[in-house]
This record gives sequence, C-alpha cells and structure tokens, in this order.
Amino acid sequence: MSNDPLLQPYQLKHLTLRNRIMITSHEPAYPEDGMPKERYRAYHVERAKAGVALTMTAGSASVARDSPPVFNNILVWKDEVVGWMKQLVDECHDHGAAVMIQLTHLGRRTRWDKADWLPVVAPSHEREAAHRAFPKRMEDWDIARIIGDFADAAERMKAAGVDGIELEAYGHLLEQFWSPLTNDLEAPYGGSLDNRLRFTFDVLRAIRERCGDEFIVGLRYTGDQDLPGGMAKAEGMEVSQKLKASGLVDFLNVVKGHIDTDPGLTDLIPIQGMRSAPHLDFAGEIRAATNFPVFHAARIPDVATARHAIASGKLDMVGMTRAHMADPHLVRKVIEGREDDIRPCVGANYCLDRIYQGGMAFCLHNAATGREQTMPQSIPAAEAKKRITIVGAGPAGMEAARVAAERGHAVTVFEAADRPGGQIRLTALDERRREMISIIDWRTAQCEKHGVTFNFNSFADAADVLATGPDEVIVATGGLPHVEVLESGNDLVCSAWDILSGDVKPGQSVLIFDDAGDHAALQAADLISATGAQVEIVTPDRSFAPEVMAMNLVPYMRNLQKRDTTFTVTWRLLSVAREGNRLRAVLGSDYGDVRRERLVDQVVVNHGTRPLDDLYFELKPLSRNLGEVDYDALTEGRAQALDQNPGAAFRLFRIGDAVSARNTHAAIYDALRLVKDL
Repeated sequence: MSNDPLLQPYQLKHLTLRNRIMITSHEPAYPEDGMPKERYRAYHVERAKAGVALTMTAGSASVARDSPPVFNNILVWKDEVVGWMKQLVDECHDHGAAVMIQLTHLGRRTRWDKADWLPVVAPSHEREAAHRAFPKRMEDWDIARIIGDFADAAERMKAAGVDGIELEAYGHLLEQFWSPLTNDLEAPYGGSLDNRLRFTFDVLRAIRERCGDEFIVGLRYTGDQDLPGGMAKAEGMEVSQKLKASGLVDFLNVVKGHIDTDPGLTDLIPIQGMRSAPHLDFAGEIRAATNFPVFHAARIPDVATARHAIASGKLDMVGMTRAHMADPHLVRKVIEGREDDIRPCVGANYCLDRIYQGGMAFCLHNAATGREQTMPQSIPAAEAKKRITIVGAGPAGMEAARVAAERGHAVTVFEAADRPGGQIRLTALDERRREMISIIDWRTAQCEKHGVTFNFNSFADAADVLATGPDEVIVATGGLPHVEVLESGNDLVCSAWDILSGDVKPGQSVLIFDDAGDHAALQAADLISATGAQVEIVTPDRSFAPEVMAMNLVPYMRNLQKRDTTFTVTWRLLSVAREGNRLRAVLGSDYGDVRRERLVDQVVVNHGTRPLDDLYFELKPLSRNLGEVDYDALTEGRAQALDQNPGAAFRLFRIGDAVSARNTHAAIYDALRLVKDL
C-alpha cells in the first residue's frame, strides 16, 4: 500500500473509492441527441482505465423538458438515456472506477427559445444576465411537476447502475429558491431560510422515496454566493448544517461564488493568472464545521495542491477535472511515480469557453481529449524506425517532435530562435499568462527523454534539411504578423507582436485595430494601457475579441476598464497618414459610406499571421507526395499514402500557422493526427 494521501481508499456509505482523486461533474458537450453515446463513453472510460476513483458525468443532466440545455447536455428526462448510461457505467466499473451523474433543473439559467420553446421558470421574475431570459414565476403545479421530474430522473439513473447522483444547486433552480435575490415567493416556498430550502428538501425526499435510503445522493452547492443581497457565508454555513442534519444527503460538494455573470463564473471556476485553489480553505471550513464528507474542485491543477487538500484534512475527495482533460492518465502517473510526465493543465480554459460558444470542450494542448475514438492518449510505437526532420519549434513543431519520438523515430528539429516556443513565448511574457509556457516546457522535457536532436539558432534552408537524410519532413515554421491591410499608411503601423515582444515601445495615445479578435490585441492593449496611455480598440466585428471567449475576457476587462481604454465596434481602419508628429487614422464602416477620424501617436494592427512558407515551397517539388495531404485519411485517422513522385527520398508536410493562421489547439491537433501514423 502506498502512503501517498491521494492514493488512500475512501469509504462513502457502502461504496469504496480506490483513491481520493475524482473528476467532478462537467459537461464536455459530447452527447449525441442528448444521449451519452460512444464519444462520451470513450472520454470517461479513458480516465477510468488510468485509475481515477470516481468520474462524475454531466454538468448537468436535464431532468425536465422546460430545462432545455444551453449547450449539448444529457437529457435524463428521456427513458432511452438508461441504456446509454448503463453502457458507460458498466465499462467504467470494469476498470475499477465509480460513476455518478449530476442532475439539475436549470430554472432561469437557460432560454425559452431552445428545444420546445417553453417558458423558463424560477421562483421570481428576475432575469439571469448570462442567459437573458425573463422567467415565469413558478406556480404550485410547476413545483409539484418538477419535484416529480427529479424523482423520475433519479430512478432512471439508479436503473442505469450509477453509484450515485449529485444534485446541482449553485446558479440553478435549487439555489434560485435559496437566494433572496431570486426568490420572492410567499410561504411555504419563500421568505424564511427554511421556506427557501423547502423545495430542495421536497426534491430530496421524493428521490429517497423512489430510490431508497442506500442510494448515494449528494449536493453541489455554494456555501457563499459572494454577492450583495445574496446568500452570504453565515447563511451558507447554516444551509450546510441543515443538509447534513436532514439525513437526505451523503456528501456535500462545495463551491463559492455565483455564476449568473461571466465575471462571477470566472471567479467560481478560476482560469490562468488567478490564484490556484482559491476556495479550498473555505471548503475545509465547511468540512470542519459539519464533520461530513466534503468534495471540492476549483482550479486544483497539480498533484501537489491536490495532495495538500487531502493530507490537511480539508477534503475527503479532491476534484481535478480540467487537469484530467489535460492528462487523463494523471492518476496512473502518480501511482507509477511519474509525476514529471503529467501533462500540465495551463488554465487556458479553452475547454470551458468553447462549450459556452456552442462547441465541444477540447483541451488547448491535448488534442486527443474528446477524440479518444480516433486519437491516442498514449502514443504507440511505429513498426519501422524513420528519420523525421521538423523545421520549427513552436507548439506544432514540438508536438510533432514529441509524437514522432514516442513512436520511436529518429527526430531532428531546426529552430531559428535560441529556444523553443514560437508564439507561445510571446504570450507567456505576460505575467498573467506565463503558465502557457508549460505547453512548450512539457514537450521539451518529453522530447529530451526520447532523444530528439535540437538545432537552435538555425534558420534551416533546403540544404540543411536534405543533409539530415529524412524520410519525412514537417514544416512547422509558423507565420509572421500581417499588417498590410490598409488603403495607405501600412508603413506607419506596427503589429501587436511588436508591442508584446518589446521591439516597439508603447505610445501615449494609441489606436489598436483588431481584425483577428484573438488574445494578441487585448494583450497589447493591456500592456500599453498599463503605462498610463490612452487606448482605443477598434474592430469591424459587432463584438470585440470574439476568439478570446467569455471567461478569458474577464481578466482583460478587469484591467482595461480601470484604465483609459475605449472599445469601438463595427468600424474598420482604412488608412493612416502622418500629420506632424502624429498619425491621422481614418475609420470606415462595412454598414455604410461613413467616415470618422482619430489623431493618435501610434497605430497597432492585429490581423493574424501569414505563413512563413518559403522553405516548404522550396522542398515541395523534391518530395514524394509533392506536399499533398490526403484529407480523407487525415480526418478518418488513417496513415498518409500519397506517392506522386516515387523517386524522391522523403515526404513533405506542413502544419500549424505555416498553413494558415489558427490557434494553438489547431496547431497541436495538426501535428498529432498526422504524426501518430508516420
């Protein structure tokens, strides 16, 4: 037996959990037709195989028709869900992991124009800012109906063989009853704290009557809304005690804060640049006060923090959910003493931000997560060893080198800079985003373990590449900023990269033209405005920074709104001209023939990158495949087999921004799905 606190078993009622690490309920938006089908099952099974004690599905599964998901959630109000969940549960059980599911009614935290176009319901007419729907104030028959919906859903999940269920309270209908801000009903469901809790206890009693006392039932809730007029810490502690005393729940899963706005959500589920485990001590207070099983997750990204949470007695089970998206084999690596090999969660929050934009949750730098059916989480060895030469050591090139080396190939990397990183190095210069460099550092360490040869300060030409005698050549040279987008005055502007790198010093009155909508413009604005400069960000889009997405936008706004910054949407920079020692910028609109002017001393353009592809085109006629990629094979997970120039010695591919300006995830996915079959 290990003496590692994380690896000790935990007894929850009749259920023995094999260690103290869990994946808390979350919705990666992988269901199909509202069901947890093959993709969903493969995602959870991958983590079960690697040793996690408990994986919680759904965040959250909807119990009723009038709780339509705002992104792709499991629909547990349908009977057909039982069969799909049973397959998932059985397969995870085969690998020794317990499975639970989180159930909810969203109340006002959804929209009326989803699914069946039913009105959203809540215990008041107060609208939630995040989803914008004005709810119907619930009637007695709504309350009775939804209590029955919860009981029906719990019974279905018991039939599916889950080890237990968790009810979602914070932000959702249960908590909407709890909070004075969202409950203006009269007694018996409004007014005093006991009245506001009555609906929750009615739901719990209905579940117990249907599923029995032995069935494990927990609650995920906030012990402090941290919101003026809301449920504060003292009342939250009273709620915690009442939940324990009821005898209706078996564990408490504690969070802190509120999720009705983007800033609130980001504080409750912190991202990079924010403090790790900010609510751990709070959860520990509830455990100490209640002496009851307490689970918790909120930016616990590393094993050391998780181990402290258990060893200190603050938690009984520690949630490492985003960490398991980054590395599903985290527990196995802890067990095997390979913590240095754990792919780190960098807190980029690409996973969560994507689902709120209507996409699937993908890890920024693990492209196999969510694609377990086609992409390997562990790289298999190749049948034959090859010589693979990679040009460029940004995220695409480093992932290509890592995967090729783990395949057993002899890998040589050329990089023009003095160290790896590419655009990630620029990003990580920002103290708030410094964790991003771990994307490169982890790959560098893995490459070194597998004997990759690096040639830094090497601006490789065709002769350098050919001198390595390659079987495969991968061009991952990235791109350079494209600023020549104006009718005139292109020579008078600088790029966001120039600002971030320090090559150009910030001006005092600065116009930033953002036609890419990604992090670079906001990072430049943050850096410039911090000097006391006046900054205006202009975009032709109807909203600014759409590629940054909601939760990542919050830290930028908290900085920029304190400074002299202005956001101007639906205007396009047309030209720049020198006027004395200043610059006259002319703005136009895609919506009509109108003009505005600005007089500033600096213009910064963010318009993405253009591929640095000279080497690729130089090598293309010398290659066996003439640079062509079989897209059918690539997307279906098969090896490349094109061979139009069979007399040539090598095949040639390019990946990442050397193809077109995209993002870090796209670059890494390019590399993984190509190189896994080389």
